[in-house]
Amino acid sequence: MVPSEVGFPACIAIVGPGENAPAEACADATAVGRLVASRGWVTLTGGRSSGVMAAAAASASAAGGVVIGVLPGFDREGAAAGLTVALPTGLGEARNAVLVTAADAVIGCGLNPGTASEIALALKAGKPTILVRAAESDVAFFAALAPDAQFRAASTPEEAVAWVATQLPGLTRSRAGP
Repeated sequence: MVPSEVGFPACIAIVGPGENAPAEACADATAVGRLVASRGWVTLTGGRSSGVMAAAAASASAAGGVVIGVLPGFDREGAAAGLTVALPTGLGEARNAVLVTAADAVIGCGLNPGTASEIALALKAGKPTILVRAAESDVAFFAALAPDAQFRAASTPEEAVAWVATQLPGLTRSRAGP
């Protein structure tokens, strides 16, 4: 069964740098988290209380959304305050594969090595993937890795979330129903 047949909302991973995340990436993650929650979608993050993960969790939670953090450690220490559910995996950075597998789409806000691995895994898995305010060189790199992928770059968080909505037929309705 596909998720829309059993009533599950779409799960959108919001990924980006933790420590030393640029202010612009955190601001974009804040907007994306709010927009994802406003559509009734579930927000997935890496779960930590820093950078893009914390910003997305806080804004999605404040907007009444469900936020799941897929944590790298064996416990919930360091989990973002805005999480609805904190899932310790004990997998370290390998938890990126769990996060991407659970997502119906991936939105990147900022880029670092961990985020690059999440974007690459999403492209390999054929997940709709979009980067917000990415450098042209970064967009070109990922586009070259997966030329047939559902991959885009967006100038704004609003553009990114709107594009994701077009990629998820049957999963875009709100919690209120069809």
